Amino acid sequence: MAWREIFEQQNVQFNEEIFQFGFGRRNDEIIREFFGQDLSQQEVNAIAAKKEETFRRFIGDDIKAFPCVVELIKSLTQAEFQIAIVSSTPIENIRLITETLEIKKYFKFFITGKDVTEGKPSPQGFLLAAQKLRLKPEECVVMEDAVAGVRAAKSAGMYCIAVTNTRPREDLAEADIVVNSLEKVNVKTIEQLFNRAQK
Repeated sequence: MAWREIFEQQNVQFNEEIFQFGFGRRNDEIIREFFGQDLSQQEVNAIAAKKEETFRRFIGDDIKAFPCVVELIKSLTQAEFQIAIVSSTPIENIRLITETLEIKKYFKFFITGKDVTEGKPSPQGFLLAAQKLRLKPEECVVMEDAVAGVRAAKSAGMYCIAVTNTRPREDLAEADIVVNSLEKVNVKTIEQLFNRAQK
């Protein structure tokens, strides 16, 4: 809805194909792709800021987690897994969502598009997270629902669990595991991924 409003303001037609292209990607990449490569960085930043303000206006306080997500985060923490968020979205959005859902305390840190020079499908964000966690890429599991995110995880040399929130199963097939809901994922699922690799 936020992107649709911004596209209308720029007199550019918006459709599902455009949304899917941009899903998981950084705002600046989407804006330059559809609004013009000749835009100044200041113009790009202004459009991106407007889009995120619009997004936060739309969601307001009506933020709900997908089924079992909060329970999964808590159980992973109890099992002493370290958890971080790597997202192309601005820190303001991450804080709004994690604070509203009361899950902010479970994450070691947040990495946003401003912390890296390349967005997904580049593995930069995930590799930075591994470095900050002092883990090897093969010691990490990424949970994603975007094609660009799955590709970034696998390019980083990490395990990936993909969820069909927004894309059909076949589009996410590069992941190690594809599920229709995180209700199907638990601590044992993660442990089995690592055990499989050791055999």
